[in-house]
Amino acid sequence: MAPIPQYLRELQAEIQGYADTYGLAYFPQVFELIDYRQMCEIASYGGFPVRYPHWRFGMEYDHMIKSHTYGLSKIYELVINTDPCYAYLLEGNSQVDQKLVMAHVYGHNDFFRNNHYFSRTDRRMIDVMANNASRVRRYMDRFGVNTVESFIDTCLSLDNLIDPWLPFRDPRPRPAAVADDVQDDDRVRLQNVRGYLEDYINPPEFVEQQRQKQREKRETAKRKNPAQPERDVLGFLMQNAPIESWEADVIGIVREEAYYFLPQMQTKIMNEGWASYWHSRIMTEKALRDDEVIDYADVVSGVFASAPGQLNPYKLGVELFRDIERRWDQGKFGPEWDRCDRLDERTSWDKRLGLGKAKIFEVRRLYNDVTFIDEFFTMDFCREQKYFTFQENRRTGRLEIESREFQQIKQRLLGALTNFGQPFIYVVDSNYLNRGELLLGHRHEGSDLKLDYARDTLRAVEKVWRRPVAILTVIDEKPKRIRFDGSEIGIADEPEAFKV
Repeated sequence: MAPIPQYLRELQAEIQGYADTYGLAYFPQVFELIDYRQMCEIASYGGFPVRYPHWRFGMEYDHMIKSHTYGLSKIYELVINTDPCYAYLLEGNSQVDQKLVMAHVYGHNDFFRNNHYFSRTDRRMIDVMANNASRVRRYMDRFGVNTVESFIDTCLSLDNLIDPWLPFRDPRPRPAAVADDVQDDDRVRLQNVRGYLEDYINPPEFVEQQRQKQREKRETAKRKNPAQPERDVLGFLMQNAPIESWEADVIGIVREEAYYFLPQMQTKIMNEGWASYWHSRIMTEKALRDDEVIDYADVVSGVFASAPGQLNPYKLGVELFRDIERRWDQGKFGPEWDRCDRLDERTSWDKRLGLGKAKIFEVRRLYNDVTFIDEFFTMDFCREQKYFTFQENRRTGRLEIESREFQQIKQRLLGALTNFGQPFIYVVDSNYLNRGELLLGHRHEGSDLKLDYARDTLRAVEKVWRRPVAILTVIDEKPKRIRFDGSEIGIADEPEAFKV
């Protein structure tokens, strides 16, 4: 990696000035110039110059370099969420490409700094990644490459079993005794609006008996590990599995990095849409010269194009931000707008409020992809952008339009984004049936677990727990328990489905 030459430093100063003009607030920005092999290497490491050694990174590098060689893809930019914010420019890019990348990077930088879901991330992650790599290499020297790499394989197959809301929870314990007494009264007492009937409606002996049952239930829960279903499965295994200290440290490394990358998964559409919105504004209104328009349009058309069977987060994100700005400028929101059912009035509606810019900055700060789509993906937007759902025709093997119905399209989108389309898994009991078995629970959201994925996950958890592992789920609308004892998978009926 090399420092950028003088002409790129001047270009950065120009683009940064435009970003300041538009009101973007960002971390100090550092650009570095690299060749394409270095770009593929850093991209395979998730944007970082150093990661722990693992075959997965080499596989991703090989895939990227071949895709570039055969003209199937090209990486224009890499930017990472750190303070200062580091981004990489590709050698050989034209000046219009470099301007476009810089403008896009400043949009990402502003999003990293200001979006709520990035507020708990470690901004010194470059150093953390390097330290993690050093520790893993020491373990490989001591215990063998194959042993450590095989255990990392297992951990990486479980790195999605974390709690997305854990970074935002208050670590301080609540005053349990006071709260429990209040909850006991709420549970056991019937509502009484006539005070003189209190002893009749809530007999003291009965109330005390029910309180005692609640205390016993609470004491049983305290002896149970975990006391309540725990969504951070990886963290629970790190703290409770019968493993060596180096193995617990490796789990901690994988878990720490999974939490770092989590906000990027939660805000992929918003993040790319925000960066695309600002590179479009900066380039078309400020930075683009007349002789660069064709080259710029050629690059951007490829970025915003939609491949068959895929959702383009750049296109969806930027169009939604533009729609929000336009609606809030024209006053197309609120009860009055919702009540209007005349097409001619809705078409010509313009209150000239000028609130669009303030609104998109507010959205950038507070929302993630799920809430973004849920609130701002409207029927009008869906129709204007011509969205539809599709499925494969089993007879012909071709993808065909399934529906253009708005609610179905929106629910399909939200279903794919909620928990990234993955099942909700919890730790229920670490000593199930008093046999040291680990019991997991699947919060059923209307779709069954994919049994092949469930079997592979149970095998991975069993390698860490080193005792039989089971999961409560629903298959064909019937509660089931899938169990892996280290050698074979068994499925048995359960009296009740798991509930959180």
